[in-house]
Amino acid sequence: MKNFKLFTLVIAIAVVIVSCHLKRDKLVNSWKVTAVEPKETVSDSTKNAILANGTLTFTEDGHVTGYLLREITDGTYALTQKGKKLVIKDEVGTPYVCESTITDDQLILDTKEAKLTFSKI
Repeated sequence: MKNFKLFTLVIAIAVVIVSCHLKRDKLVNSWKVTAVEPKETVSDSTKNAILANGTLTFTEDGHVTGYLLREITDGTYALTQKGKKLVIKDEVGTPYVCESTITDDQLILDTKEAKLTFSKI
């Protein structure tokens, strides 16, 4: 019985690792902001700047670069909760936590401030 529980635990861990890896594979790419749905008051100029310049590029080694409200030159990222949560840290280590939906050609990042939709470049 003990061996069965251990085997079940190992299989469960393997499933979680594979699931996160598959989401990470879909995330690794360059993305362009295509929609901004603010949850707080945002000026039209800020929203338009995000739409015009907003991009993120995720690499296999866990780094992210791009532009949202400001440039991200050497950030890092991590996917958790089977790819449903994305944490982006900027150059100084400030974490930005997002609920994430990742498909083959679309990325949706939902934060307390806004919901951003990206398309693969």
